[in-house]
Amino acid sequence: MGIIMIQPTAPMPLFGVVYNEARGHVVTAILLAMVAMLFTAISYGRMARVYPSAGSAYTYVGRELHPALGFLTGWVMLLDYVLNPLICVIWCSKAAANIVSGVPFAVWAFVFAGVFTLLNVRRIEASARTNALLAGAMGVVIAAMLWASAKFLPGADLTRPFYDPSTFAWNSFSTGASLAVLTYIGFDGISTLSEEVENPRRNILWGTVLTCLVIGALSALETYAAQIVWTPGDAFPDVDTAYVHVAGKAGGPWLFQAVNLTLLVATIGSGSGAVMAGARLLYGMGRDGVLPRAFFGALDPKVNVPRNNVLLIGAVALGGSFVLSYQLGAELLNFGAFIGFMGVNLAAVKRHRARAIEWLPALLGFLVCLYLWLSLSSFAKIAGGVWLIAGLIAYTRVHDRAGASSNAADGG
Repeated sequence: MGIIMIQPTAPMPLFGVVYNEARGHVVTAILLAMVAMLFTAISYGRMARVYPSAGSAYTYVGRELHPALGFLTGWVMLLDYVLNPLICVIWCSKAAANIVSGVPFAVWAFVFAGVFTLLNVRRIEASARTNALLAGAMGVVIAAMLWASAKFLPGADLTRPFYDPSTFAWNSFSTGASLAVLTYIGFDGISTLSEEVENPRRNILWGTVLTCLVIGALSALETYAAQIVWTPGDAFPDVDTAYVHVAGKAGGPWLFQAVNLTLLVATIGSGSGAVMAGARLLYGMGRDGVLPRAFFGALDPKVNVPRNNVLLIGAVALGGSFVLSYQLGAELLNFGAFIGFMGVNLAAVKRHRARAIEWLPALLGFLVCLYLWLSLSSFAKIAGGVWLIAGLIAYTRVHDRAGASSNAADGG
C-alpha cells in the first residue's frame, strides 16, 4: 500500500529539476534523501505504536511536545495539500503539450485544474482495480526504460551518476537532495492504517521502513538509467518533463509517448487525490473552529463532500500554476514536509528518551531533515516562513477566542 501511495515512478517527474540543481548527481541526491526518510520512517513507526489509532504528524507533535507546535505542524502540512495539486497541474499541462502540441499552457492548466476539481465535486474515485492496473502499467514502463537504457552501458562512465568531480558542488548537491525528498512524499500515510493492519506495533514500522527502502532503491535505479542515457552538459528540451525526453532518446518515439502517457495518468490520480485530502483537512479545521465554520466546515448534502474547499483548492491550483514553476512549488511543498518530519523525529526523541537505541535514530533523522530543510532555496524558506507566521496568528486568535468563551462561561 505504501508503494502505491508514493508510486513506483515517483522520481521521474522531478528528474530534470533535481538534475539541474544537483549538477547531474540525481542518484546520490535520492540516496541521501532516502537516509533522512529511513530515520524518519523509524520515528513514524515507533510513534504509531504509541498512538495506533491516530497516526499523523499533527497528533504526534501536539501530544508529545506542545499543542501549539502540533497545530503549526498541521498548518504547514496543509501547505503540502494545497501545493500538491498545483504542481500536478503544471506537470500534467507540460506532459499534455508533448501529446498535442500548439495548445497554450493556460488552456491545459484550465483543463487539468477543472478535471481535479470535477472529480472531487462529483466524488469520482479510482477503484482498487484501476489502481492495480495503473501500478502494473508503471511496472511495464519502468522495465521498458531499463531495457532500452541497457544498450548505453558499454563504454559509459558507470560511476558518473554517483559522483562527477568536474561538476560536483556541495551546496548545489544539498539543494538537489532537498528537492529529491519529494520522491518519498506519501510514505507517512502508512501510519494512518494502524487500525487496518495485523500486529500494527510491529508491521507499521516495518512497512514504513521497507516502503522507503524499496522506493529508494527503485528510484536510484530509474535515475541511474536516465543518467547513463543522457549526455552530460546537454540541455533538456523541457526541464519539467526531462525524464520523458530521456526515455525518447533511449527507446525512440514509442517509449517517449508510453512514459509520457503513464506519468500523465498517474499525476492526474495524484492531483485529484491531493485535492480531496486537502479539502478534508480544511473541513476538519473548519469544523473545529480554527477556520470560519460557515465556509470551510460545510458539506454538500448530496455527495457529502466539502464542496467549498474543493473549489477553493482547485482555484488555488489553477492560479498558482501561472505564478509558480514546478521546482518552486516542489520546494515549498518540501518546506512543509520537512517541518512535519522534524516534528515527528523530535516527538520520538522525547517519547523514547530513556533508550538510546530508540532516540538516536530519531535524533539523526531530525538532524538530516534539518540540514536538507536549510538547503532549500531562499524563496521557499521566506514564503514558507510567511505561511508559518500566518499559522501562528491563526492559532493565537483561536486560543484567545477559546479563552474568552471559557471566561464568559465562568462568569455566567
